[in-house]
Amino acid sequence: MRIIDDLKLDFSDVLIVPKRSTLSSRKDVATSRDFTFRNSQHGYLGVPIMAANMDGVGTLEMATVLSKNFMFTTLVKHYEPDAVFRYVATLKSQVSKELVDRFYAHTALSMGTSKQDYDKMILLTTGDSNFKYICIDVANGYSENFIDFCKAARKQWPDKVLIAGNVVTPDITEELILNGVDIVKVGIGPGSVCTTRKQTGVGYPQLSAIIECADAAHGLGGHIVADGGCTCPGDIVKAFGAGADFVMLGGMLAGHTEGGGVLLRDEGKPYVKFYGMSSEEAMEKHHGGIADYRSSEGKAVTIQYKGEVQETINDVLGGLRSGMTYIGARTLKEVGRRTTFIRVNNQLNNVYKD
Repeated sequence: MRIIDDLKLDFSDVLIVPKRSTLSSRKDVATSRDFTFRNSQHGYLGVPIMAANMDGVGTLEMATVLSKNFMFTTLVKHYEPDAVFRYVATLKSQVSKELVDRFYAHTALSMGTSKQDYDKMILLTTGDSNFKYICIDVANGYSENFIDFCKAARKQWPDKVLIAGNVVTPDITEELILNGVDIVKVGIGPGSVCTTRKQTGVGYPQLSAIIECADAAHGLGGHIVADGGCTCPGDIVKAFGAGADFVMLGGMLAGHTEGGGVLLRDEGKPYVKFYGMSSEEAMEKHHGGIADYRSSEGKAVTIQYKGEVQETINDVLGGLRSGMTYIGARTLKEVGRRTTFIRVNNQLNNVYKD
């Protein structure tokens, strides 16, 4: 046993210090990034904010709307190939070729590491080779089997951008990149419906995880996505300031029309159920229940129905633009270089709670 006594921080532990700016308007900032990925050598241009591959968030309908805003979606891994093919065929008859191309450029197929997941991904990528991104998603990215799987996936799909995780430390971030991963998912336990930290005692403060893993990834020419812990647009700005290349959102994008799900009503007000993908609800839905050798590491909540996701998108991008103007960052690439964090005991005045 040993104790790491270094200071580790979360989003709520810091604020960003404002800096002199030559920007006269929020309209003057560019929220897009331009990347070339280390292993696939694919190029990316867009707003690097991702919808998480969760039920109620990572849907085909969500991907359609987000891609129109040049934002990204990792599809939930439980889609059957036929359902994806039918949706894309319908989309091609409804929108322009430009929007279809944009959909492909901002959408990732997702998979686990089971043989069933692997076989399904073979069908998906054989049946529609226009998808450029594959997300390999497990709760624990520290297994040697997972690293070996990523290496094999790079061999199987040499021309695809591989997103994989989750991890929170520099050593495994580097190992994943060296074994073929382009974008490493960073975050264990910070999600709004994740109970991993409570159930297992395992985790890492998210801001410090981003800082440390981004440093490791960038040293190898790789990239990271900060996955989890964002509760408001300000947290997204902090994640970019800490060095994240992409920021993944779950709870902030849950509860919208595009997420699907059954509308529940309480005193006439509409609500939607939202749950973690390791929760009892998700296990029951997708696997027939929780296996006797494991426990639930997620929870289910009901959140007020938010309507169309575009309004939330506008709020997120508006907060990002405003944060950039406060520190004089004309481009998103400049945010990390112009960010100075200050530690705080309290960041919000909650006398009037939402």
